[in-house]
Amino acid sequence: MALKDIFKKEVKKLEVKKFSRSWQALRSPHVTEKASALAAKNDYVFRVFSRTNKKEVSRAVESIFGVDVLDVKIINVPERKRRLGKIKGNRPGYKKAVVRIKEGQKIEILPR
Repeated sequence: MALKDIFKKEVKKLEVKKFSRSWQALRSPHVTEKASALAAKNDYVFRVFSRTNKKEVSRAVESIFGVDVLDVKIINVPERKRRLGKIKGNRPGYKKAVVRIKEGQKIEILPR
């Protein structure tokens, strides 16, 4: 029996859900004081990849954390110019998403 056939049988045994590309939508949780205050109101903030849209973020949060997403807001943070003496540079911009989940549900972003 070829390795290919063994692999096919093993895949059939597993009850795999529809392939999710969640790992390509969310970059990391955005942990700040304001984000912590929003978490008390069931709004969670994540940094996302620059080409991600609201639907992808919603699907990713639902599949990774197992919660019901009510609303997603996207914010593009522009890059900022920075200077240290004569050396000029910039801090890169990023995209973040504020995700509102159903009342009574919770996402554990940082382990306690």
